[in-house]
Amino acid sequence: MKVLKVLIKVIEVIIALASFAAAIAFIGERIDEIKYKGARFFRKPTGIYERFIKRPLDCFLSCGAAIVLSPVLLYLIIAGAINMKGNPFFTQDRPGRIDPITGKERIFKLIKFRSMTNEKDENGNLLPDEKRLKLYGKKLRASSLDELGELFNIIKGDMAVVGPRPQLVRDMVFMTDEQRKRHMVRQGLTGLAQCNGRNGLAWDDKLQYDIDYIENGITFIGDVKIIYKTVEKVFKKEGITMDNMATAADYGDYLLSEGRVSESEYAQKQQEAKEYVMG
Repeated sequence: MKVLKVLIKVIEVIIALASFAAAIAFIGERIDEIKYKGARFFRKPTGIYERFIKRPLDCFLSCGAAIVLSPVLLYLIIAGAINMKGNPFFTQDRPGRIDPITGKERIFKLIKFRSMTNEKDENGNLLPDEKRLKLYGKKLRASSLDELGELFNIIKGDMAVVGPRPQLVRDMVFMTDEQRKRHMVRQGLTGLAQCNGRNGLAWDDKLQYDIDYIENGITFIGDVKIIYKTVEKVFKKEGITMDNMATAADYGDYLLSEGRVSESEYAQKQQEAKEYVMG
């Protein structure tokens, strides 16, 4: 009985903390609506779920998950530090939701657990991805545990539980104006593309799924279905990488290989990506 009482008390504390995070998120959304009302690039959420429930629910779930999974997170920190011989975390600039005033994608730091080492050759250059992806990293990716760091991105407000997956800045600059509409909402831990193939999808199909998610209407039932299908994919370990590659090909590299951009256009876009990150 004592164990049960303690367990109930722990659950109550977790719910209280997660509820507090959800309340703060709800207030933040209302402030943004007032702050950016009339802004040229402000996309007002449609429907009761997207406007009033989605963001607070995201905070409730991610905060609760971070607390419940704290032993797992601690293990990943320790195991990562040992296997990676250093910082177990990996952060990278990713384009997030479009700024309502400037119309440009806001850059945020994506947090993941490191799955590749920082091994370099004799000239100080990083080794190819496939050589830096060891057994530990492969298992981490196969289980998708490397994505757990993104729980903190969700709590912070950079991301959502469900939404278009945040791509690289050097991928974004190759997207058309229509494809970049995927940044009208927060990027997600998982999305419509991830439950329909993950990295096994062709780039054009992946980006179209992102647009469809927004244009078809963001609903509670729709998000639940995406989460369920994603979990199913993770357990089946489907679509983790393409053609046994350590990482999926960049969008620009894909377009170049297909002859859809020239060498000069490719170089120009790569420079644009660097300048975008630098601000």
